[in-house]
Amino acid sequence: MGYPMARNLLRAGNEVAVWSHTTDKARKLAVEEKGRFCATPREVAQNADVVFLCVGDNAMARQVLVGKDGVIDGVRPGMVVADCSTIGVAESREIAAAFKAKGVDMLDAPVTGSTPGAEGGTLTFMIGGDPAVFEKVRPLLDAMGKKIYYCGAQGMGLQAKLTQNLILSNILMAFNEGMVLATKGGMDPKLMLEILDNSAAKSGLINYKAPFVFSRNFTTNFSVKWMHKDIGLMLDAGKDLAVPLPMTALTRQMFQMAIAEGHGEEDICSTIKVLEDMAGVKVTTST
Repeated sequence: MGYPMARNLLRAGNEVAVWSHTTDKARKLAVEEKGRFCATPREVAQNADVVFLCVGDNAMARQVLVGKDGVIDGVRPGMVVADCSTIGVAESREIAAAFKAKGVDMLDAPVTGSTPGAEGGTLTFMIGGDPAVFEKVRPLLDAMGKKIYYCGAQGMGLQAKLTQNLILSNILMAFNEGMVLATKGGMDPKLMLEILDNSAAKSGLINYKAPFVFSRNFTTNFSVKWMHKDIGLMLDAGKDLAVPLPMTALTRQMFQMAIAEGHGEEDICSTIKVLEDMAGVKVTTST
């Protein structure tokens, strides 16, 4: 996600300092798109007015932002940090407070749109933080996304992102169950999808993912392991807010089973394999 996002900022005419856990990726981007390679997150901050990051989980975000040679070691008052990662709301607010003490504003700016959205610059951003800071960095967000929603105070962008992924992951589980049931009952999967597309059960997610399932193409756009992580964050938020999330808890167990079966690095649509194995059927088509 971060590589094409940084590339889109560069192609929009911005000067961009780049760092990655995978050094070769940062060097490649710097050479091919005329960015400035940096050896540490601290060095990025020293060469920037606005810092964007997109990493996998709470621990990664904390390490990059406030760990050894992290962003916080290189900031100056008046800078902005925009975290595009999906991490915990409480964790994000705690990190934001550490930056605030340095005179630096932080936005939580999680994205949706997966790899294709990052590549095409069509991501959707959900922003939490000071509205004036949001307006300040909006032109940079426009280089990476097409839909940008200001959701409220610090942490509210993450609240929106977790809610969106909660609904998405539960819809995916319903699709998995329904298509395995229909296929084992003798229905043609393509016909079943057409019926769904012309009913109240129509879903953009289902319409997009079903052809990949039918062709057994589980190339990763959004991996099972990262959605599993996000579902854990949803359940943490539910606990913090005293909101029961029973379906989501079961969905996380299904994702855990998919990881246990070796599908953690595959796309989230590969979770259907868990039910297929249980039922002894594959949801596939000949064309």
